[in-house]
Amino acid sequence: MPETMKVLLDRTHALLLCAALFVSACSTATVPAPEITTAPFDSAFSAVVGVYANIPETARTADSLGVQRQGSGVLIDNDGLILTIGYLILEADEIAVVGPQGNQIEANPVANDHTTGFGLIRAREPVGATALKMGSSKSLNDGTPVLAVSFGGPDAIVAAQVVSRRSFAGYWEYLLEKAIFTMPPHHEFGGAALIDRKGELVGIGSLLVNDAIVADHPVIGNMFVPIDDLKPIIADLVASGRRKPPVPPWLGLNTDEAQGRVFITRLSEGGPAEQAGLKRGDIIIGVGGRRIGTMLEFFRKVRIQGNAGSPIQLDILSAASTDLTIKKINIKSIDRYDWLLGH
Repeated sequence: MPETMKVLLDRTHALLLCAALFVSACSTATVPAPEITTAPFDSAFSAVVGVYANIPETARTADSLGVQRQGSGVLIDNDGLILTIGYLILEADEIAVVGPQGNQIEANPVANDHTTGFGLIRAREPVGATALKMGSSKSLNDGTPVLAVSFGGPDAIVAAQVVSRRSFAGYWEYLLEKAIFTMPPHHEFGGAALIDRKGELVGIGSLLVNDAIVADHPVIGNMFVPIDDLKPIIADLVASGRRKPPVPPWLGLNTDEAQGRVFITRLSEGGPAEQAGLKRGDIIIGVGGRRIGTMLEFFRKVRIQGNAGSPIQLDILSAASTDLTIKKINIKSIDRYDWLLGH
């Protein structure tokens, strides 16, 4: 599990080169170039750690996300608090982090926020690094240069740029209104740090996507969760492991979209949608009598109906229907966190 010293040295050399090129690229021809310093990036690099999690085979997410997960995390305070992407640590019973010197440290779960996708853990011993300062993702626009840094060898560092800021709808009832899309792609994206030209943390890696830019053909890149989405909730997450209410409603279904239709691909066992009688293949025509044609419209209209605990009415064309009758199905939504705890 730990890195060898040779790999760590190779990674350090790659960082220095990448950071120098990155700083150079941030200067313009009309303004005198500042003295190039990689100091902020040296510190940022050391704050990126490896995250390894074991999940019980009986966990609700074991089948969909696996029982052994690994990725990256970022030290964000000097008491061992590490920010990562939530799916890496969701339902984990064993978590370990690997620091910049290859030192392996056990960690405790702190929080997992379904709404943003962030996860927090805390190392039980000093990581051997300085915490990375959180910057602001608000100023990231198309063309902004960034570094995507994961834990690993020299390929863990990718000089990239922001290519889009737009809404993202994930099939697991996940909605980000101002997700960060970057290119070129970083293939070790899970929990990777997105770092701006000041050497500050502006996002956490979530996905590899084929629509980083909206185009007629696939354009591969990454989706990062903006760091600004963490700031209003971090105190609650650290104090209680979850955000304070109100929380968006959760129905317990996965969806996909095609030809202006949203259809159910999977139901969470024991979740609200399954209990209401919905089936895989059912088509969601509308929410509360209002027609929808995309997952983005679906998630937004569900959230308009109320917070977790609110009744959500879906207009459903059953996969088993022979007469194309649209049925109105009432679902009592819940907080996904409670569903996980109830297992």
